[in-house]
Amino acid sequence: MSWPDVAWPTTDEYDVGRLMVQRGVAIAYLIAFANVRNQFRPLLGERGLLPVPAFLARTPFRSAPSVFHLRYSDRLVSATAWLGMALAVFAIVGGFDVAPLWLAVIGWAALWVLYLSVVNVGQQFYGFGWESLLLEAGVCAAFLGNARVATPIVTIVALRWLLFRVEFGAGMIKMRGDECWRDLTCLDYHHETQPMPGPTSRVFHLLPTWVHRIETGANHLAQLVAPWLLFLPQPVAGIGAATIIVTQAYLMISGNYAWLNFVTLVVGFAAIPDGWFERLGITVGRQPATFAWFDVVVIGFGGVVVALSWRPLRNLFSSGQRMNYSWNRYHLVNSYGAFGSITRHRREVVIEGSEDGETWRSYEFRAKPGDPDRRPPQFAPYHLRLDWLMWFLALSPRYGAGWFDRLIDRLLAADPAVLALLAHDPFDGRAPVTIRARLVDYRFATRAERKRTGHRWITGPDRLLVGPVGREN
Repeated sequence: MSWPDVAWPTTDEYDVGRLMVQRGVAIAYLIAFANVRNQFRPLLGERGLLPVPAFLARTPFRSAPSVFHLRYSDRLVSATAWLGMALAVFAIVGGFDVAPLWLAVIGWAALWVLYLSVVNVGQQFYGFGWESLLLEAGVCAAFLGNARVATPIVTIVALRWLLFRVEFGAGMIKMRGDECWRDLTCLDYHHETQPMPGPTSRVFHLLPTWVHRIETGANHLAQLVAPWLLFLPQPVAGIGAATIIVTQAYLMISGNYAWLNFVTLVVGFAAIPDGWFERLGITVGRQPATFAWFDVVVIGFGGVVVALSWRPLRNLFSSGQRMNYSWNRYHLVNSYGAFGSITRHRREVVIEGSEDGETWRSYEFRAKPGDPDRRPPQFAPYHLRLDWLMWFLALSPRYGAGWFDRLIDRLLAADPAVLALLAHDPFDGRAPVTIRARLVDYRFATRAERKRTGHRWITGPDRLLVGPVGREN
């Protein structure tokens, strides 16, 4: 390849990339606000497991910026969810591209403010790295402009810097963490012990050992090498982004990580040049125009990103690296990472109720393993927050602080809002007399065990975690 074929990007090379990023982020916002509409009230509402009014009473605005400091009600958060979904749909169908540029920027900013307001009062139920990822990607989407203006190269670089931190941060936390990442054995366990297995996870787990070695090595390539390519001339940057996009797609089909993989994949299109899409017959109208006020705003945004990047950059190379950490309450320029350590054995919290103290029936969650015969469902990029925290609870009781006792209390009262979060209520809306929680070992059935028993999961030893407790105690 001769030198003239390699060039630094100009502002008219990423118009398709801009469209892909903005539409993808809008889809993620739609899913996130639908999640608020469906789950926020039983988890965090006025009678939720971690009520927001109590949180606001002890938390100042500067510690958790949110419009709900002005006023909170369950109706208001529902209205917020509907407004967020409406704005997201408007963005998905291209409404912001035909709107005046200033209105498009305000529309994207409104999505960020609304979701930031939810995340900052969401406590444990919103303490996931993909919340910050969506917020940061959403801010970048605002400064990409719309079809009326040339794609700003400053924002394209900011998106690549975001992608670099997501991938390289995850790679570094792995290499510093569990030794199984260094000896390429982590995926001998991870498909089985990951938080929320999907319908294909057992298939991946049962792959030959040599395939798991290749999987782990490819993961290191995607997270430790490919991110550096993002800042090189084309086509090298595009090759790095394509490697990351393919890896994220692989992760999406092998597990359930809410919108983490989806948003990361979408951000990768900020490094795919329009020429690649043109070979596939995909084009968008070029718009060389620009506006002085927008240029100033974008440059100011770039300056903010640079100013906020020092601590995340230092964190990447720190022996005490933090993962999924926001250095400011606005979730801008965050640190990311995942699975610095891998659990070797899977344990599940199984909650059971009884009407006579002798016969016990299990509550079935929507996605987390329970019934050994049930195939794990695919629900990502949707996020089942209670199911996820139940996985953390199985790791340590401290993850249930503040909310698990209330969950038991709501189940004893047969609270309809909480029961709606579950897949199956064994008492059909009746209140049980007593409830207990057991910690049970789970593992995927081998092919022979599956054929013999019909089970997808094999359960092992268990111990009592809570109870039995009744309504009187």
